[in-house]
Amino acid sequence: MKILDKIIHDKKIEIKTLSDIVPVSDLEKQKDFTKKCKSLKESIKKSKSGIICEFKRKSPSNGNINYTSNISDVIKGYEKAGAVGVSILTNKKYFDGSISDINDVKTSIEIPILRKEFVISEYQIIEAKSIGSDSILLIASILSKEQIKNYSSLAKSLGLEVLLEIHSIDELNEVSKYDIDIIGVNNRNLDTLEIDIKNSIEIFKENFPETSANKVSVPQVRGPISSELGNTLKLIKWFPFTSTTGIVYRLKKHGSVSPFDHVEVSHTQITF
Repeated sequence: MKILDKIIHDKKIEIKTLSDIVPVSDLEKQKDFTKKCKSLKESIKKSKSGIICEFKRKSPSNGNINYTSNISDVIKGYEKAGAVGVSILTNKKYFDGSISDINDVKTSIEIPILRKEFVISEYQIIEAKSIGSDSILLIASILSKEQIKNYSSLAKSLGLEVLLEIHSIDELNEVSKYDIDIIGVNNRNLDTLEIDIKNSIEIFKENFPETSANKVSVPQVRGPISSELGNTLKLIKWFPFTSTTGIVYRLKKHGSVSPFDHVEVSHTQITF
């Protein structure tokens, strides 16, 4: 069984167990359920860098990453350095995340929080709202077209923004049918777990031919930034879309020395 299939299999069991213990009616009673969400989309549009930084303790592809890091220190460091939002993994078994990670940082930062999870149920969307998330991730490759439509509609009705992760041009061509705020192009092959930034570049060339694939601009991030991060970003194509669009590079932190040491670009995002 492929790793993605294992994650989804285990997630189905987890949701069934959790929903029996904490029903939707209890989630809807949580204080954060009526809280107004911060807009990740607007945060991206107003930013010069458009960088969403991610916190994860481990992953199937890299093993331990941030295992000894204090999430509050890391997230505050991201915000101080100019991140437009933070992506927080809440999957326990494969990433050692938890909804408590969002609870631990949501009152100490001003930037939006994206709950990164393998969403396969409406329950998870309602849960995301109840714990104080501002936006959710939907992964096109693990959902049917009908699920994407229904889940995005539910999220928007709750005030959550939706980032749809795609892997191909075919998936991008379906986006207009959904109520989506941000598209994320995953450059990681989910079968081999290898990363290839060319995936994003080819999709952009195919769908935005008027943009210049040769024009390179390094996003500016205020605050401490390592030379390694700068060198990494110089290798990435930065496409000049209109003023209402932008590309976000979601960065994965590998150390705890400073917020932007040792990063890896694995996703590219576009806002509308």
